[in-house]
Amino acid sequence: MRVVLLSALLLFVTTAAHASDVLLKPFVLASKSAGTVAEKSTQVKTALTGGGFTIVGEYAPYPGADIIIVTNDALKKNAAASDSGGYGAVQRVSVTDAGGEIQVSYTNPVYMSNVYRMQGDLSGVAAQLATVLGRVEEFGSARGMTAKQARHYHYMIGMEYFDEPSTLAEYPSYDEAVRAVDSQLSSNKNGVSKVYRVDVPGKQESVFGVALKGRDKAKFMDDQFIMKEIDFHDVKSTAHLPYEVLVSGNKVYAQYARFRIAINFPDLSMMGKNSFMNIMDTPDAILDVLKKTVQK
Repeated sequence: MRVVLLSALLLFVTTAAHASDVLLKPFVLASKSAGTVAEKSTQVKTALTGGGFTIVGEYAPYPGADIIIVTNDALKKNAAASDSGGYGAVQRVSVTDAGGEIQVSYTNPVYMSNVYRMQGDLSGVAAQLATVLGRVEEFGSARGMTAKQARHYHYMIGMEYFDEPSTLAEYPSYDEAVRAVDSQLSSNKNGVSKVYRVDVPGKQESVFGVALKGRDKAKFMDDQFIMKEIDFHDVKSTAHLPYEVLVSGNKVYAQYARFRIAINFPDLSMMGKNSFMNIMDTPDAILDVLKKTVQK
């Protein structure tokens, strides 16, 4: 019996060690195929709803791209158990035309659960998405990060962590905050519009997905401009979008762009072609337009 117990303990320790060393990446490529974005999006939505997910929004940020936002009970339950868990209450599925090849990809639930410091690792949701949509490979970072690294991630010294969001507005109560944000996003103020809203059960927290459209001097907050600069690899990271606004209690927050962009593009260089330097004005542009939109 002692030998059996020691063997079991060794197996547990070894398995836990291996699990802690797994390298996670931001996205999962589900499939590549011929066809059109419209045809594939219809197929994907049918598969998602048939596989236990609820579609809460859809966003076509530019020609050749469609993003389907989903949730389910497991995602919402984990969000309810986590501080600022609303950020992880959804997963994003993208359908992208990459030079005539239709790519279906989605956010990696296990990676996202760690960068958002959630209670559970959402491995069940990851398995569910793989069953429903497929799983070819993880991508979005050459090496990837361990769960521990993801939970403490920031792009570099002096830049924001997950627990350092921007405060956009404050209202007398949660109910007033949610009503105001919903109304103002629905009115498409300042080029910011609502893509979805998910209320986290059992707590005063709601997450909104927002589309960002800007021209000329406002181009640095524009989704298409930003993605054109940073999403340049053969396999597209379209599921980076849309950006989130979180109402928690009576306050309205958003992850600062130096964190929110970097978690999905951790390998992006600081300088040179297709670098953060090319969108240097984006973090403040997004912060400013979100504040203008959600404040009284």
